[in-house]
Amino acid sequence: MRTSDRLEALGAGVFARMDGRKQAYAASAAAAGSPLIDLSLGSTDLQPPPAVLDVFAGALREPASAAYCLQAGTLPFREAAAAWVQRRFGVSVDPRSEVLLLVGSQEGTAHLPLALLNPGDEALVLDPCYPSHGGGVLLAGGRLRRLRLRADQGWLPRWDQLSDADWEQLRLLVFGFPHNPTATVGAQECLDEALARTRRHGLVLAHDNPYVDLALDGEAPALLRCPHWREGGIEFFSLSKAWCLGGFRLAFAVGAAPLIEALARVKAVIDFNQSLALQAGAAAALRDWPDWSGRLLPIYRARREAMGEALVQAGWTVPPPGMALYHWLPLPPALQALGSEEAASRLLQRSGVALTPGVGFGPGGEGWLRLALVREEPVLRDAARRLAAAITGC
Repeated sequence: MRTSDRLEALGAGVFARMDGRKQAYAASAAAAGSPLIDLSLGSTDLQPPPAVLDVFAGALREPASAAYCLQAGTLPFREAAAAWVQRRFGVSVDPRSEVLLLVGSQEGTAHLPLALLNPGDEALVLDPCYPSHGGGVLLAGGRLRRLRLRADQGWLPRWDQLSDADWEQLRLLVFGFPHNPTATVGAQECLDEALARTRRHGLVLAHDNPYVDLALDGEAPALLRCPHWREGGIEFFSLSKAWCLGGFRLAFAVGAAPLIEALARVKAVIDFNQSLALQAGAAAALRDWPDWSGRLLPIYRARREAMGEALVQAGWTVPPPGMALYHWLPLPPALQALGSEEAASRLLQRSGVALTPGVGFGPGGEGWLRLALVREEPVLRDAARRLAAAITGC
């Protein structure tokens, strides 16, 4: 059957490719002796606030929770999000025109280009970056331009790679720090400069910020701290990471009113909103448990140190990550000739440990692997031991 050119341009997503390999491993004889340890997804094993789960459970019994929810029905959640923004950043936002509920922040980054780009319009993404940043541009028929990030530059963008003429061709910049996959926290001044350039050249800055409360070192940047964010800026926040609610797909956008309206129009023809029960729990998390991440950070710091130590002992080079959830690892010498895709596949087959190939985040991720710190320390140490044995056999 014939499919669209845009589908061909998308290719197979890195998480889908790894999912197939994980299923194959789990069904194999090898898994009997070495069960799968899945460190390929940033899906934490840590739990959300128990009181939030109680709100979900209680609200599910309300008849309205089983009904479709249109935009007007999301206002209580948007008011809770606006109150969280005020407490977190000291910024007042209008919940009616500057906040939008999302089905995960990935929905926002993937669908925003549909609202902003005409076929052939150029958008700039970081390289490497989260797959939905470029995927949304391709789905909208836009032309993808990548800004290469480099390890020797601290994985921070160098804006002088682009000339004024290059900037004039762009219609959208998709940014994101703390940065997935490199686990770099980033700097506020870098984001300030990005907004200054987008304002100067008349394009939109979209900042993906689901890890804002998960910086292990330093303070995470935020678009809402930039004085002129309402002049072409939109920022995406998520309850997936800091509140451990990834499977509930709860997130929101805060941005310039015309951008929120445009994204809401796209959303209106693609899906409805989450159940009112989920919205009630999300509002409770933002209102009553805004500092839940403070309970998570010591755990992630301990995991970072334990896994880093174990990997170094196993012969890996381990750059220290500045944010929670991930190690971003250069391929060991024995695997460098394979490339990250084949290296991740071979390590899975030989060790039962699933990592994410860096090339799945863009060409700039080639030669690297992402490891998610989503299991308790003894399991992480076991994973390091298995990976060391697998490398020895390569």
